[in-house]
Amino acid sequence: MVAFACLAAVMTTRPALAQVNFDRPGGDYQNSPVTSGDPADCALVCERDRRCQAWSFNYPTDTTRGAVCWLKSNVPARVADNCCVSGVRGAGVVEPRNNAVETSIDRFGGDYRNFELNSSDGEDACKAACAADNKCRAWTYARPGYAGRNAHCYLKKEIKPPRRKAGFISGVVR
Repeated sequence: MVAFACLAAVMTTRPALAQVNFDRPGGDYQNSPVTSGDPADCALVCERDRRCQAWSFNYPTDTTRGAVCWLKSNVPARVADNCCVSGVRGAGVVEPRNNAVETSIDRFGGDYRNFELNSSDGEDACKAACAADNKCRAWTYARPGYAGRNAHCYLKKEIKPPRRKAGFISGVVR
């Protein structure tokens, strides 16, 4: 009976998922630039390296210092930090999904206004600027280093089709 209970517990355990806005400090044995700026590429590098047990992807801080993938020889505890996406081997990258925010999505085109944001403002400031403007139908936020040194907000008068693009977050307001 005990063996059956253990087997049932193992079979119902969900796989570990990569986590957006978490770092895993320590255990580094290698780092490399990620020219695509996509955390999924870092997860793939870990999958292909037998020594890798976990990874952390650091978003670029500006256009001259790109994204970096850190491979880890153990699985350090995760720490909340919006600098990063991290995971364990086999986790891949699962980005948050909801109706209001589209992670890793750019709605290219239809811009009528764009402006720089402080890095600390985040996508919420861009979304709020769109919601406050009756002309705005959609928005796209570019993290620092993806459309310039600083974070950038694009307000759109048209709703354009979503396109997967690392470092960008979009949403439709009206």
